[in-house]
Amino acid sequence: MKKGFDNDKYLQMQSEHIRERIAQFDNKLYLEFGGKLFDDYHASRVLPGFQPDSKLQMLLQLKDQAEVVIVINAEDIVSSKVRGDYGITYDLDVLRLIDAFQERGLFVGSVCVTMYTAAPEVEAFEKRLNSLGIRTFRHYKIPGYPNDVARIVSDEGYGRNEYIETQRPLVVITAPGPGSGKMATCLSQLYHEYKRGVKAGYAKFETFPIWNIPLKHPVNLAYEAATADLNDVNMIDPFHLEAYGKTAVNYNRDIEIFPVVNAMFELIAGKSPYHSPTDMGVNMAGNCIVDDAACCEASRNEIVRRYFKALCDLKNGAQIQSEVYKLELLMNQAGLTQGSRPVEQAAHAVSEKTGGAPAAAIELPDGTVVTGKTGPLLGAASSALLNALKKLAGIDQELDLVSAAAIEPIQTLKTNYLGSKNPRLHTDEILIALSSSAAQNPTAAAALKQLSHLKGCDMHSTVILSSVDMDTVKKLGMYLTCEPAYEEADRMYHKK
Repeated sequence: MKKGFDNDKYLQMQSEHIRERIAQFDNKLYLEFGGKLFDDYHASRVLPGFQPDSKLQMLLQLKDQAEVVIVINAEDIVSSKVRGDYGITYDLDVLRLIDAFQERGLFVGSVCVTMYTAAPEVEAFEKRLNSLGIRTFRHYKIPGYPNDVARIVSDEGYGRNEYIETQRPLVVITAPGPGSGKMATCLSQLYHEYKRGVKAGYAKFETFPIWNIPLKHPVNLAYEAATADLNDVNMIDPFHLEAYGKTAVNYNRDIEIFPVVNAMFELIAGKSPYHSPTDMGVNMAGNCIVDDAACCEASRNEIVRRYFKALCDLKNGAQIQSEVYKLELLMNQAGLTQGSRPVEQAAHAVSEKTGGAPAAAIELPDGTVVTGKTGPLLGAASSALLNALKKLAGIDQELDLVSAAAIEPIQTLKTNYLGSKNPRLHTDEILIALSSSAAQNPTAAAALKQLSHLKGCDMHSTVILSSVDMDTVKKLGMYLTCEPAYEEADRMYHKK
């Protein structure tokens, strides 16, 4: 993928801008950290060159000044809310985050339980953290939040919350996921700091939408696609336009809540330091785009991927019709149509030639598209994977890297002993077979060495792949899209 983003420039500019924001206040800044900190793969896909851990690397440049406070909503503990990407509950993810921060040399000061409610699960969570040497604090539900500003900014509102004791100038407020109460925690801390005579500040760090590129720029449209389930809408910030006469992009939730937040600032500090929700942000990503065309192309591809994923989720029974409609609108705004990508066209061409059998295609780094069809030994995805490795290694496509004699015993194991009805090898199975062959076959070994070059390649399947194949493709770093169709069209239940 062509580089479109200068990551080194970003790290330097972003850390320096945060230092400047700390200095604007009484050497105390509460920074609300939105999005994913360790593994921002969305940003790395739409901004080629952005590293998934860029935000973490930026923080490490400030580690002597920074401490981390992780917040978690008590209701998410009680309900055992699960992170979709990791498959673990939010309370376990807090432990994962603590380990990850500390392993990288960042100081985790405490954990705050927001919307506190007395429940055995919550108390057990607090006790576990305390036994590990992590302090916990409680913030409570405030009647009338967020509209009853006078009550919120009073001893009956923020005043009831426990004051989180912090030691360093930069306090990073992060969480396992959205809805955890990061902003409320920051503002509660400002209330307590001002009561103690400390004129602390608040800022928000979110990569998207990027405020200083056009509203309908593909990078910002891709953000809307990524948050289709939240129904976020990018908008011109009217407060910024009125205050400065300049257009800036923000999103509906921050724009809607800004008058309330501004009123809270005025009650806490006497005067708000900000004239717009964009003012509250510290994001420098827009200044580090070095190839706009590359970022536009990457973002359009991301919108297509999100659209296909939603179509497949809908096919699998998810009630997400509104998300699909939103993504269709974004497809239109970005000038995209289903079936227009070379990787889609190639997969469909193979399927048509084989009487509608499942087919797959992979677009290699140089733009070449290789395909795979369903056969007696291999599924279409496995076939496409082998053909891609052959092409990358310069091996004749007609050459068998793994012999039928090596594949058949695996098929026997699957069908006769492991209860599988599908004798064809999945992608993980063919890679294991290829690895075994590589010990004695130099050609197979040469193909195996090409696996790293598949990272970032687009792959398309004419049917929904099994979860095994999806996981393998994901681990290889490839970007998979599937048509919303099952291999056996008359099936009411799709066995993943």
